[in-house]
Amino acid sequence: MFACRLPWWRSSATCKPWQSGHFLPWDRCQMLSVKGIKMSVGQQQQVGMKDKPVLEDLETHLARRETEALFQEQPETGNQYLEDTLLRSYLKTHLPPKVLEEVHRDLERFGNRLLTKIQPLSWECEQNPPVFRQYDAWGQRVDHIHTCSAWRRMKEISAEEGLIAEAYEKRYSNWSRLYQAVKLYLFSSSSGGFSCPLAMTDGAAKVIESLGIPGSLKNAFDRLTSRDPKKFWTSGQWMTERRGGSDVANGTETVARKQPDGTYRLYGFKWFTSAADSDMALTLARIADAEGQCTQGSRGLSLFFLRVRDEEGNLNSIQVQRLKDKLGTRQMATAELWLQGARAELISAEGRGVAAISNMLNITRIHNVIGAVANMRRMVSLSRNYARKRVAFGKLLKDHPLHMQTIARLEVQVRGAFLLLMEIVRLLGLAETNLASEQEQLLLRLLIPVAKLYTGKQASAVAVEAMESFGGQGYMEDTGLPVILRDTLVLSIWEGTTNILSLDVLRSLAKSQGQVMAVFLSTVQKKLELASGTEELSPAVQRTREAIGSLRQFMADAGSEQALTMELAARDFSYSLARIYTGALLMEHAARPDASRTDVCAALRWCNQELCPVAVESGRGSYGGGAALQDSALVFGNSRL
Repeated sequence: MFACRLPWWRSSATCKPWQSGHFLPWDRCQMLSVKGIKMSVGQQQQVGMKDKPVLEDLETHLARRETEALFQEQPETGNQYLEDTLLRSYLKTHLPPKVLEEVHRDLERFGNRLLTKIQPLSWECEQNPPVFRQYDAWGQRVDHIHTCSAWRRMKEISAEEGLIAEAYEKRYSNWSRLYQAVKLYLFSSSSGGFSCPLAMTDGAAKVIESLGIPGSLKNAFDRLTSRDPKKFWTSGQWMTERRGGSDVANGTETVARKQPDGTYRLYGFKWFTSAADSDMALTLARIADAEGQCTQGSRGLSLFFLRVRDEEGNLNSIQVQRLKDKLGTRQMATAELWLQGARAELISAEGRGVAAISNMLNITRIHNVIGAVANMRRMVSLSRNYARKRVAFGKLLKDHPLHMQTIARLEVQVRGAFLLLMEIVRLLGLAETNLASEQEQLLLRLLIPVAKLYTGKQASAVAVEAMESFGGQGYMEDTGLPVILRDTLVLSIWEGTTNILSLDVLRSLAKSQGQVMAVFLSTVQKKLELASGTEELSPAVQRTREAIGSLRQFMADAGSEQALTMELAARDFSYSLARIYTGALLMEHAARPDASRTDVCAALRWCNQELCPVAVESGRGSYGGGAALQDSALVFGNSRL
């Protein structure tokens, strides 16, 4: 993304005292007429002989500027794998030696490929977003979505690198899923947005695998998990309809009509279909009975598989209404689609579509976490590199204590998020190879929404703060930094907003009848016992134990309250789970025999924040019925409606 050195100074810039090297009065600066500084004819006549030396000097100086390099050194990164000491130490700690040897070799190679081949393609994808052509020159409707060659090359690279295949081949047993996640983590911020289609492709493969790979879907599964670029497919995930939002149970209007041959025809409008250029899609629809009636609610939803185009390349009775004009992820085609009898295959039990697609949602939410952590790491890495090059007020940024404090705080956030991601994919790997205990499966169910909602928020905050570390350059489009910010902002929205996922956390608690919280607390306690053997970590251990006590007390008090209390507390409760568990992971990592001083410092700093905000807010009366009324009054108090 940062391979091209584009000048950020322009000859049409407003005249400023520092441009000439002379501190002229502003009224005189406005009279000058050299190299892009405008003035009227009358103003030119007012320039006296005494100004000529200054003008000549300024003109010479500006002319020389045109041939000079940038005023500032651009930030650069090297091999992302080799530079990521936390990633390497994690792999060294957890992977079996033989697996580590092979993985290290491949990741070093992949890091070099990212640096030399893939990052330039990423910038090309940003510069050449998809274009929709609805009609040809003769008025025939074609609905063609054109993507650039770099985007198509990303698809080929994804197959070659096994970015989906690695998780399903299971070459390294339960470590295969973690290895895949690491490659996706390295790839994500250099993928030019292609990590989004990969998320849905992975999710689709997971759904088909969970269904036992029925014969009719064998070809699709083989293509989704192929390493052959000529065979590899990507998948869409068509769930959002005209009403939008996460309420698919009540918002899905698409109707499926059964055909004599056992297939179905789908009729409806899909309002937000990401990766509309994919080869296939999984989608929800309501099956109409003989009288044309459909069951409403989630019980009426079934899951369908469909090809987007036929063997001749014609759309499968689908019309593209338009491409979405999005804030970010502009590299990827997101469209509004009319299904006008699209041929599809029912792949779930009738009325069990939501349950069947849940596997896809878990995978795409994990990919969301991967993208969040990857973007945070990229921004902090660039900020760190820039601090070694940029001189301000007579010294490098790295020599300004306040600047380094700011980046250090961001680094702590990235480290915590990374370890939370690794914990989730480690548990997923165990579950996929039937090695996970019942307790580990419960923990995984809880941590996926917790990690998704928390890292989505973290990523936005880190990206904004890191952008500020570049000063005005961070705001310039041609640096590529705004691209990272825009693409990051979607991560708290896609696959469930923070509030939706917070309520999902509560559902996981209720469904397990409290078992999942017991597992959560016991797991944290075990990690604290391990960390307590390291004297330097004792302040963090103590603070976390206090936070657990506060969490227990809140849950005991909330048990006698109305449901409204837990709903109002859902977000803060989820944040508390994320902070406590992440703190335990940081301490566990810092308690290793070969842990660095930096590992210990990160754990201590993480645990210095408020680890249990739900207890604090509960003590302030933030979750009672009166608080809910106050919330409404604050929001609508100045509204006549």
